Amino acid sequence: MHKNNKILPAALLLCFTLPVHAEGFLDDSQASLKAQNFYLNRDFREDAGISKREEWAQGFILDFRSGYTPGTLGFGVDALGMLGLKLDSGPGRSGTGLLPVGDDGRAPDQYSKFGLTSKARLSKTELKIGTQLLKYPTIASSTGRILPQTFQGGVLTSKELDSLTFTYAQIDRTTKRDYSHTEAMSLVNKNRRFSGTPEADDFRMGGVDYVVNPNLSLSYQYGDLDEIYGQHYFGLLGSTALGPGKLALDARYFISDDKGEALAGPVDNRTLNVLLSYSQAGHTLGVAYQGLSGSTAMPYLIGTDAYLTNYMMAADFMETGERTWQLRYAYDFVALGIPGLTFSTRYNHADHANPATFAGEGREWERDTDLGYTIQSGPLKNVNVLWRNAALRSNYQRDIDENRLIVSYTLPLF
Repeated sequence: MHKNNKILPAALLLCFTLPVHAEGFLDDSQASLKAQNFYLNRDFREDAGISKREEWAQGFILDFRSGYTPGTLGFGVDALGMLGLKLDSGPGRSGTGLLPVGDDGRAPDQYSKFGLTSKARLSKTELKIGTQLLKYPTIASSTGRILPQTFQGGVLTSKELDSLTFTYAQIDRTTKRDYSHTEAMSLVNKNRRFSGTPEADDFRMGGVDYVVNPNLSLSYQYGDLDEIYGQHYFGLLGSTALGPGKLALDARYFISDDKGEALAGPVDNRTLNVLLSYSQAGHTLGVAYQGLSGSTAMPYLIGTDAYLTNYMMAADFMETGERTWQLRYAYDFVALGIPGLTFSTRYNHADHANPATFAGEGREWERDTDLGYTIQSGPLKNVNVLWRNAALRSNYQRDIDENRLIVSYTLPLF
């Protein structure tokens, strides 16, 4: 199903023919270097197979974004240079997503990737063609390791009308977070949720966001993976003052069906995800519900992060018929005079899951905890240290205890 990629050559041609000396192109440019040191230990608590996955790696991301050339139609170029270095790994414990894995089970000493994006702006409409970091309900780059997942394609964004943002994207390849090469796209098929994992080199997305007022916004989006599935998304974000604090609502609803030749088999899913939270004096307490209906699980692209508040570190809680309740709490210690220190925890409890790999009702729970601190002064100012812990217990998949220690710093270059 792979088609000739005509988008990237067009992007490269535009990049090299830009009048880079023009005022505004360099004057409004910015660049940064992000360094991230990442240790991950995933301990499988039971059953046969590998007992743990454990790696330590260092990532660097050089991010350059030009300004626009002057005139009615402005042009510019963005560039991403990424390098991942192995600090510790082994053939019996690789596969954490930090580093690639060779045929022998070993991770290479280093891997890298580079991406160029040409861009054009007319009034309040912008077109970007080339390497994309995407953050949309139907397609979102995973950023949970040392290097992010990227996509190849074009994204058109228009804000010509007040309070309205229109978006259209056509994507044909992806580079996963621990890969250097591009590949076609497919859908997650964990626990044999679908009949197969066919590949496609055409994902199209269109949507509109409407800001009703500063406290209410509405969203609609449609994504289509060629001949595999289509997905509607409806979203609502709202907040209001309540007593001394603020009450917030985050509601998300997905409708997914198979499309065209239905190469992955039947897709029939409805997913409702609602989070209600209350914030006051540094405290945020929230409760969320997620319910799946229809004859299949909810589809989403391999390597991406599902756009659901109940999506967790170790499990996605997206099996056929699964119902999940979440309780979450977060605290910002600036309220106690300790700026930079934050704490959060989430607990998911799920039942009514119907995975194809298990006879009976699937049940599981997961607890995720984050503790982070950003240094506020001195030579290490803005260095962030984050400890993340997850515990998953399930009656149809392996139990997991996971720890991540992440030290990151972003240096503005200009």
